[in-house]
Amino acid sequence: MSFQTVREDRADLEREKRFLIAHAAAHDRIYRYLRRRAENAATAEDLCAEVFRIAWEKSTDSESLSVMVLFGVARNVLRNHDRSSVRAAKLIGELRPPEQHGDAEACSQEYPLREALHRLSPEDREVLLLTYWDGFSSREISDLLNTSATAIRMRLHRARKALAHLIQTEGAEQ
Repeated sequence: MSFQTVREDRADLEREKRFLIAHAAAHDRIYRYLRRRAENAATAEDLCAEVFRIAWEKSTDSESLSVMVLFGVARNVLRNHDRSSVRAAKLIGELRPPEQHGDAEACSQEYPLREALHRLSPEDREVLLLTYWDGFSSREISDLLNTSATAIRMRLHRARKALAHLIQTEGAEQ
């Protein structure tokens, strides 16, 4: 066994150790983040596994995998999944006979907050969900979205106002 082989084995062990530490620190939070945004638990589990597969591939260099890096990966994985879901739904919608399309009005009456959140811009919805459902501070969100904490606080303020307006107008319509 050569010195080079021993060094590579030691590097692999260090890589595995860093990955396991990152996995233990972030898995539950990543899963909850994905579960709130995915249509079911099985999809959230698959997306979470994909996040950590990518994290394993990224862990080849010596830098550690922080929770924020993993959330960035999770965000990208979720966006890819959403794009795929939209394409699949569009295809299914085109193939389905017209009388089988769902009743959007019944859904909006049953879940007014969900409908209002859906009608928000993606940027507003994201900052609200990261703040209130995932419990991130404006500083953490700014790191995740590559912007300033001040911009996040402004976006959050506007998103709250927009959500309140949507809920009030929906309540007045019913």
